[in-house]
Amino acid sequence: MKHQTNPKLGRLAVAAAIVITSAWLAAPARSETPEAYRKLWRDPAVNERIERNIEKYRKGDATLDIVGKDGKPVSGAKIELRQTGHEFLFGCNAFVLGQLDTPEKERSYEEAFAKLFNFATVPFYWEGTEPTQGELRYSEPARDIWRRPPPDRFLPWAAKNGVTLKGHPLLWHAYNPPWLPKDADELRALYRKRFREIASRFSDKIGIFDVVNESQVCPKKYPLYSDDRAYVGWAFKEAAPLFPKTTTLMINEVTEFNFMPFETNPYAAQIKSLLAQGAKVRGIGLQYHYFRRNKLDAFLADPKCDPSKLLDVYEQFSAFNLPMFITEITIPSAGNDGDALQEEVVRDHYRLWFAAPKMAGITWWNLGDGTAVKGENEAKGGLIDGDFKPKPAYRALDRLINKDWKTQAQVQTDAQGRAQFRGFYGTYHYTTTIGGKKVEGTFRLLRDAKNEISIQQ
Repeated sequence: MKHQTNPKLGRLAVAAAIVITSAWLAAPARSETPEAYRKLWRDPAVNERIERNIEKYRKGDATLDIVGKDGKPVSGAKIELRQTGHEFLFGCNAFVLGQLDTPEKERSYEEAFAKLFNFATVPFYWEGTEPTQGELRYSEPARDIWRRPPPDRFLPWAAKNGVTLKGHPLLWHAYNPPWLPKDADELRALYRKRFREIASRFSDKIGIFDVVNESQVCPKKYPLYSDDRAYVGWAFKEAAPLFPKTTTLMINEVTEFNFMPFETNPYAAQIKSLLAQGAKVRGIGLQYHYFRRNKLDAFLADPKCDPSKLLDVYEQFSAFNLPMFITEITIPSAGNDGDALQEEVVRDHYRLWFAAPKMAGITWWNLGDGTAVKGENEAKGGLIDGDFKPKPAYRALDRLINKDWKTQAQVQTDAQGRAQFRGFYGTYHYTTTIGGKKVEGTFRLLRDAKNEISIQQ
């Protein structure tokens, strides 16, 4: 059956975007937000662009066909639609799963995680998976290391909560065990062993991996370093055959590359070169960390904190036709008016990231205050506080993810037994009545799909 788009849906969507934008611009200004930031991020043209992109890239049309027992279309049937999950990946690292000091905190942590997120980053730092040579910590039981639970711990939890997992990272110049050799050839041999171990255990369970992390800032003392970062292509060449072709093998980079023009961006040039070499780069990651309040304040007052330019860069990265991810986010709440400032910045940025054409996921870094790596906790960069209670930023994301960006609708079939609707991509529950009988079920509204759903009595 040919999919038909209802032109009225497009007009309604535009009207809705105008209403949302107007409401957004009417939000009260925060006293600690720099005027330069407010001017850029409250620009009506910017916000209309964001809403247009969200409507274009995050939503799609679907056709529902209702057929009775006699095989004939059912006209005039009302269908209640409720979105139950997102195709888009909203995530957080889950590094402290099962490590909190009371059952109450553990329960609060897991509930807060599951309410917002369908995506979790799992620690595969070499210092945690093999702290001493031959001591493999992939499965339970394993000695406890803070923020480094064995990866097996995440599998049943993810299955229970419908969470997609990402392994981080296969290769990085940092957070490695002290026993690693300094000789490059010896180290490569150990990496091959490590890649095989991880793939053999998790390639059918974890579908996304950061293959190489932060190569643009790799220090020269790292044994595999060279000016051309040839070790990155080598790592993808070694790892790719070990994982299914459907595995999203990612490259990941630090915050500064969000703000460099695409034409002169070294990260963009690196990805272009890797793809030309045949490297199986299947996903692009960018971090967004501000670990100190003074760093955040300086950033917000900087002309580079420009939503138009950020969106330009993300749209230009779309030329690679690869899924993009904001992989690690820290926005501190420490300092004067910190909670309010964090809320405003988080809400602004998530809207922008959700509007980028090839963006597939956004990952906050540390969910709770006090769960960051040593030296970063004073930033209070969690979405929940030290008592694991939601902050304003958490509540803002809850509104976006679970209300503003979830579709609920009621439609009615026409004379041909067909109804159309437009909604955010994800999973849906439907309820209708056919021949006096209540019929319920689920379906998925997917990007790049025809989305023709048949409902039969």
